[in-house]
Amino acid sequence: MPEPTKKAASAFTKKPKTLEVAARSAAEFVAETGKADAKVKWQRDGKDIQASDKYVIKSEGVQHRLIVNNAAKEDEVVYAVISGISKVKFELKVKQEGRDGTDEPKAPAEPKAPAAPKAPAAPKAPAAPKAPAAPKAPAEQKQDVSANSTGHVAEKGERQTTKAASSSAGEREAKVPATISKPAEDAPTLQLPNDTQDEKPSDSAVARKDSVWSCGEAATEELAKLDDSTRSTLFIEKPQSGTVTVGGDITFVAKVEAKDLLRKPNAKWFKGKWLDLASKAGKHLQLKETFDRITRIHTFEMQIIKAKDNYTGNYRCEVTWKDKFDSCTFDLEVIEAPEVQQIDIRAAFKRSGGDGQDDAGELDFSGLLKRREMKEESREPEVDVWELLKNAQPHEYEKIAFEYGITDLRGLLKRLKRIKREEKKSAAFAKILESGYQVEKGEKIRFVVDLADPTVDLKWYRNGQEIRPSPKYIFEHKGTLRMLTIKNCTMADDAAYQVTAGAEKSTTELFVKEPAVTITRELENQDELVGERVELECEVSEENAQVKWYKNGIELGASPKHRFRTDGKKQWLIIPEASKADSGTYSVKTTGGQSTAVLKVDMKPLKIMQNLTDQVVRAGQQAVFECELSEANVGGKWYKNGQLISPSERIKITHRKKVHKLVVEKVALDDDGDYTFIPDGYAMQLGAKLRMIDSPKIHLDHLSKTPEIVVVAGNKLRLDIPITGEPVPKVVWMKGEKAIMDTGTRVRAESFSDHTSLTIETAEKDDSGAYKIVLQNEAGEDSAQLQIKVVDVPDQPAPPEVTEIGGDWCSMVWNPPGYDGSSPILGYVIERKKKQSSRWMRLNFDLCKELTFEPKNMIEGVPYEVRVFAVNAIGMSKPSGPSKAFIPLAPTSEPTLLACDDVTDTSVSLKWRPPERIGAAGLDGYRIEYCLEGTNEWIVSNAELTDKTKYTVNGLPTGEKIYVRVKAVNVAGESSPINITTAILVKEVVEPPKIRLPRQLKQTYIRKVGEQLNLLIPFQGKPRPKVNWKKDGEPLDSNTVNIRNTETDTVIFIRKTERQHSGNYELTVQVEKIQDTATIIIQIVEKPGPPATVKIAEIWDTNVALEWTPPKDNGNAAITGYSLQKADKKTMDWYTVIEHYHRNNCVVSDLIIGNEYYFRVFSENMCGLSDDATVTKNSALIQKEGLALKPPKYNDFNFQEVPKFTHPLINTVAVAGYNATLNCSVRGNPKPKICWMKNRIIIENDPRYRMFSNQGVCTLEIRKPSPYDGGLYSCRAVNDLGEDEVECKMEVKGGYALQELLMQGVSLNIIDAYRDSKNILPRK
Repeated sequence: MPEPTKKAASAFTKKPKTLEVAARSAAEFVAETGKADAKVKWQRDGKDIQASDKYVIKSEGVQHRLIVNNAAKEDEVVYAVISGISKVKFELKVKQEGRDGTDEPKAPAEPKAPAAPKAPAAPKAPAAPKAPAAPKAPAEQKQDVSANSTGHVAEKGERQTTKAASSSAGEREAKVPATISKPAEDAPTLQLPNDTQDEKPSDSAVARKDSVWSCGEAATEELAKLDDSTRSTLFIEKPQSGTVTVGGDITFVAKVEAKDLLRKPNAKWFKGKWLDLASKAGKHLQLKETFDRITRIHTFEMQIIKAKDNYTGNYRCEVTWKDKFDSCTFDLEVIEAPEVQQIDIRAAFKRSGGDGQDDAGELDFSGLLKRREMKEESREPEVDVWELLKNAQPHEYEKIAFEYGITDLRGLLKRLKRIKREEKKSAAFAKILESGYQVEKGEKIRFVVDLADPTVDLKWYRNGQEIRPSPKYIFEHKGTLRMLTIKNCTMADDAAYQVTAGAEKSTTELFVKEPAVTITRELENQDELVGERVELECEVSEENAQVKWYKNGIELGASPKHRFRTDGKKQWLIIPEASKADSGTYSVKTTGGQSTAVLKVDMKPLKIMQNLTDQVVRAGQQAVFECELSEANVGGKWYKNGQLISPSERIKITHRKKVHKLVVEKVALDDDGDYTFIPDGYAMQLGAKLRMIDSPKIHLDHLSKTPEIVVVAGNKLRLDIPITGEPVPKVVWMKGEKAIMDTGTRVRAESFSDHTSLTIETAEKDDSGAYKIVLQNEAGEDSAQLQIKVVDVPDQPAPPEVTEIGGDWCSMVWNPPGYDGSSPILGYVIERKKKQSSRWMRLNFDLCKELTFEPKNMIEGVPYEVRVFAVNAIGMSKPSGPSKAFIPLAPTSEPTLLACDDVTDTSVSLKWRPPERIGAAGLDGYRIEYCLEGTNEWIVSNAELTDKTKYTVNGLPTGEKIYVRVKAVNVAGESSPINITTAILVKEVVEPPKIRLPRQLKQTYIRKVGEQLNLLIPFQGKPRPKVNWKKDGEPLDSNTVNIRNTETDTVIFIRKTERQHSGNYELTVQVEKIQDTATIIIQIVEKPGPPATVKIAEIWDTNVALEWTPPKDNGNAAITGYSLQKADKKTMDWYTVIEHYHRNNCVVSDLIIGNEYYFRVFSENMCGLSDDATVTKNSALIQKEGLALKPPKYNDFNFQEVPKFTHPLINTVAVAGYNATLNCSVRGNPKPKICWMKNRIIIENDPRYRMFSNQGVCTLEIRKPSPYDGGLYSCRAVNDLGEDEVECKMEVKGGYALQELLMQGVSLNIIDAYRDSKNILPRK
């Protein structure tokens, strides 16, 4: 019984990775071995790769390279590298143009096959040999190249175990291709990290059940999801797959850049699908996190310490931050160091029958192969034929059968197609035959069945024919066991066998394996000459064995070129007449090996008797090339500039004996070049040059219609002039006597084989003129002359001058530019801008033909600049320099409302209003001038300007009449004057006093107690009036009331008012013996006191009648109402029943029967409710039902009333131009009709008047009154019972009439005297 196998160390220290390259590029795979002298073999789809132009194989020490040149779609296959028993597979993916990736091919469907029995159990059972399993996808294929495919006879007790193990293994392998081979939709093809694992069995699963690491073996489809390349990328460095020996340490590192992350990302490490390694951190696993503040990189490390064999598997690192996620998978492989083991030859060759007999069962060669030390690194790895057949295409079956010595290919294919079925329990057999057996040729095999009934008849059949006992076929019985032994197995014994027990039967197949044919003598390298016979010879281990010959990896067949011969164990490949094309690598293959040799076929030496000579020929003549070789029968080919020359009417090629000749008739320019003659089959060539010469010529046909070339300045000019001549003539461009060089930066001349060009990068006006071209070569000379004219925009004009400035305009002039650009000036464009701005604005859209312009619509007071552009047919010139800055300014308008304010015996006081328009120049002041009546001389009164709007002209002669005028002055000059049209008499006039009582003081002035009182009353009069105040006829108390007087007004001030300050205040203003009086009524109010008494007058049903008397203190204001509240005696919570009630009695209704109520009343005036309330002394008890109530009888109240005005009209002074209103209130029932009158005339249908009446309040609105709207206004109220009427006077001040009077110089005292004389308003 063989010992349990241990994992062998990989021969590779670095394994090639799957690559993806672009089409038509090169792909390079690199592998490194542990030994420098290790032999490495590369494969493509299971076939060995030979060195060629397509595949380049290099080996340097421990490094081995495979380079695939010019990658195409057909190169997208599985490749492998083999060293010893280690085999690594990888893929090449070719990215086509216009595609983002390639699709991964789907794995073929899994053919089910019967499970193979496993060897007898041991203390530590080895992995059972697997039955043929489903082929895996190319990206994850792994196979045990050292596995033994020979079947073994298992013990009866182990049969079920073998089936279960085989079934579970088949299910696992069946899931992998279906998952991996299907690429994710719209996502790049998933490449698993197992692509480059060695193809050797892993027994790590045996130990995983005893480790905490054994949880979570990831499914392949989960890995595909985790490796989704469409997720957001956070990693800048991902952990890489690694390999470590048992007991060693390894660290995996992942790095995340935190440049765009506000917080630390979360990292997790997993093994397999779901096992979180954070919970397993400890002695053998450590997780670390570090952060570099300079580079802002988070580093996550997973360190595995003293690795164990069961740590092998797939791992995953996940990083998350908010909605971003990234994941990376990697593999860890734990291997054991290679050991030199002692081989027990007897145990290795022990038979696997297990029944105790020395000759029972089969020899277990697989145990010896697995246990012996691999001394020869270059031996061919053993291959599982089942895996090859399952992964191969149908057309490759015969080739595989030949290579591995399979004779019964038909039976093998049947087994591939057979579906594995669960065997039904047999009634006749306790143990049936296995599904298949394999035996070496010449060995013996034993079939064993166990009968449930030993008495049943048993028969054996071979291919349906019953087997009879003979020396070859031996039948044996042992208890219930029945055995058939076949000795000295031959290929004829490879057949289907069947045993019947009654009506039941059990079938199996026997496969007889021929010994491999090996090569005993290798092929030898040979060097031969062309035309000689070549024989490649080798010797094999078997006579008349079938072999295959290959040249450069391509199988050769019998043909006149290649012949095959066999003599016993010797094999020959014969080439009767060798040629240069027969050079290459030849190999012979048998079922057990191959041999390779290199054949090199060289040409016979050739001598040149006469070489070719260079030819110089004029155009149209004949050129002859001639050479002579040492061999007469050697052909050759002529080439021109590397291109093969074919004979034609103009080109003649002849070969006579040893002379070769090439004749070219009528030589043209196209015939120039290098001519080469190459003898057939020789790596030599003869060369010569042919050169044609021709006279130079300038071709100006395309310029005949334009003798003068016009170009715009600033543009690029390139003149291409066709020229001919051979050799290429020398070209010289000249302007005047100066030659133009080809090294110039702005102007340069360039020469080419077929044309010459003159290039002016940026044309200038100095480039205008005549240009000359001169051509010269050894065949002659030619010349021509061209005229170039450069047109340009005009030069910039000189800065314009501003000759005149206005308020929003100016006048400007300029001169034309000195250079018009060789094109007439069409006009000018004018622009302006503010001095502090950089934005120019065009002023004219039509060109200005003149040299003057007048800009308008400028902002007064803002500095401006102007500039000019000149325009011709080419374009617009550069702008002129800006003009000197100028400011549009204008004098102000004349002052307004000039009036005489005061006159004395020697002076006149004037006042006026500022001008309506001042302008940006501002106002520096006013100049006052006067003129004596009868003269025309205006005298300036003020030497310096005054900024006030009043002025007194002093030093005037008494009794004279003068005219005065006022001018406003600024930097732009003086404005128009404003005059007083009438002469002013220089004589002092007494002005009677006049009190101008404000409107709000003409009515009762009401303030609350504690508020501040501050009244200003203006007055007039000359000289300064005397002011006197009285209250209720008595002098004011200066301790409580403060008085302040000025020349024009008086102020009465009370800091904190009290009720004692109420009364009639009389103001008297006196000038000499004339006085004016006004009365002001001041009322100081506060909250009232509570009602004097409140009593319950009557109670009936749910009603209570209350009566109360007014308060003793009304707060110096009329009582406006009362507020009534009620409270239940139980709670004494007060609730308002009625507010703002005007009467002294009230009935409270809807009271709750059975409750007892108290009532209280608050007084209310214009200041609010009283602070206290008067409560009823007695309570009101609402009696329950059953009591008889006699309601009192009341007479109906007569509400009819004669109209009566409760608030009269008040005399009013209105301001002209501002709306005025007259208000009054009336009471009456029925509702009276209201009629308004002016001067006793009813106002009807006049749009200037609007009348309102709401709740008895009547209003008349006069819209923008004039002095003519003053007069007597009355309001009449009429109903059926009678009528009432009130009236008032309204005076309208201001307006045009008053202004006109003031403009005429009429003083206000005269106007007031006139108004008093006309009784426009009565005096106070």
